[in-house]
Amino acid sequence: MSRLDGKYALITGGSQGLGLQLALVFARQGTAGIAIVARHREQLQAARELIQAAAPQTQVLAIAADVSQPQKIERVVATTLDAFQGRLDILVNNASTIGLSPMPFLLDYPLAEFHRVLNTNLIAPFLLIKKFLPAIVDRGGSIINVTSDAGVTGYPGWGAYGISKFGLEGLSQTWAAELEGSNVRVNWVDPGNMNTAMHRAAEPDEDPSQWADPQDVTEIFIYLASDESQAVNGQRFQAQPEEVDDVEAAEAAIA
Repeated sequence: MSRLDGKYALITGGSQGLGLQLALVFARQGTAGIAIVARHREQLQAARELIQAAAPQTQVLAIAADVSQPQKIERVVATTLDAFQGRLDILVNNASTIGLSPMPFLLDYPLAEFHRVLNTNLIAPFLLIKKFLPAIVDRGGSIINVTSDAGVTGYPGWGAYGISKFGLEGLSQTWAAELEGSNVRVNWVDPGNMNTAMHRAAEPDEDPSQWADPQDVTEIFIYLASDESQAVNGQRFQAQPEEVDDVEAAEAAIA
């Protein structure tokens, strides 16, 4: 028996990077249905075909939508619940934008771009949880928000992205506290440094070969999506524990 047998999941930012890898591993773990959401239709369709080939038994729904626009979220929710007979067991808020690249200091950050980053990285998860919650509560389920170390430490130049992740961590904690004792659990995962298009845009001068492949950080997400984590709520996880060890070693050396 696979770990996600019969479950229905939705993953935002599901056409590439971590989102695509999560969709692939969830499908291989037996999900009955997976909805992937992303902005670019062609890339989304290619991802859908890849997932369907990897797991023919899974119903794969590809929804082209920009989650920074609240009206598009209404369509995402309606389309998903219609296709999955009103059911959703797993919601992964993975979609993020880094904003401008190279990233300017806050003093120079354009207001419209600041709004766009927060709408994508913070407001969209809030709305998706709120809109999907009745369906998830009905049978119980897991909400997983994708965060970052930039949501714990304010790095110069990481501007709106870092601030949005600080907000996402607080949003996750508050939802988890308010849903304590319900059938819904909320946890959040820092996947660490990954070789993705967004990370390459954020740090174009760094060597991406030193970063993890997204497919190597999926295990914690499978655990949190599965019934194995039914008693786990309100927790922050590191997908790459060695990064924690590296930070602690560096702090000890400085001390």
